Parts: sequence; structure tokens; C-alpha cells
Amino acid sequence: MHCPNSGQLGEDLVAQWLQSTGWIILHRRFSSRWGEIDIIAQYDGKSGEPKQQSQHSLLNTQHSILSTQHSVLSTQHSLLAFVEVKTRSSGSWDAGGRSAITPQKQAKIWRTAGMFLAQYPDKADYSCRFDVAIVYCQRISKNLTGVTASEEAVATSSVAGYKFKLQEYILAAFDSSIDNG
Repeated sequence: MHCPNSGQLGEDLVAQWLQSTGWIILHRRFSSRWGEIDIIAQYDGKSGEPKQQSQHSLLNTQHSILSTQHSVLSTQHSLLAFVEVKTRSSGSWDAGGRSAITPQKQAKIWRTAGMFLAQYPDKADYSCRFDVAIVYCQRISKNLTGVTASEEAVATSSVAGYKFKLQEYILAAFDSSIDNG
């Protein structure tokens, strides 16, 4: 890939797309001794802000109980996505990045996700999944003549003479039974 910073630009596209679909980006390139996770995103699964209880009608103890119940209810619908982004040119040797996600790579990401959850215990009760984003990068030709057909992209961006296409977003791409020993 001759495009400078193609990996980061691919991650930028995926992060922007996730945000446009309601996700909150918590971290980019979160790293631990085990490895790195390209994007960690959170989705709350609720629309709008929850209505606040009137404190005038509640005793402090009742308010505390309701706050705890609200906290439990709001995290039940929260979801964390640990996203691995693979940015490749169209003729890449590794099936567009799919074959680069080996069981060893999955285990490293899984362990790094564990480190994230240990660092942020308030998110430990969230549902978690491991997604993979496949981004294609191609140079934009100034001498393009004719029409070229291509698969429909989930999202696209153009930067410095290159076009980036989020070609595929694979939900829950990792098997949850990865050996973590």
C-alpha cells in the first residue's frame, strides 16, 4: 500500500461511520502489553435522555435505590464493540485483510479487551463483541475514462488522491470461545 497513513485513514473512516450510526468512540488504538485494539465503541441502545426523577418527592434513600436501579437498567442495553480495522488495496495477498485475523491475533485482541475492561470496571457489565471492518483503498486516477463497476460500499471517503471504502463490517466476527490461556 503506497498511501501514507492508510491504516489510520481507514480507521478514521470506520470511526466516522460508527459515530454516524449512533456509536460513541471511547478509544482509538487502545494498547496493552498484549496488543492493540483499533477502535473501542459504545452503543447505549436507547433513544434520547432518560427522564430525571423529581427529588422533591423522594427521600434520599429512595433516590439512591432508584439511581442504582436506573444505572443497572441503562447498562443492560449498553454494548461495547472492539473493532479491528483492516485497510488493504484491491490486490492484497490476504483476502482483503480477512486472513490476517488469525486465531493468535484474535487472542491478542481478546486479552487487550480484558485489560480495557479491567481499567474501566464501570463497563464490565456491558455486552461485548468483536467486529472486523474491511476497508479498501485505491488511488484515484486523474486519467479515468469509462465506467467501472464496484460493489456497494457501506461508507466512503477521499483523502490525498486516494479513495477509501468501508466495504464490509462484520459483526461479532470472533468466536467467543477463544483459548485465553
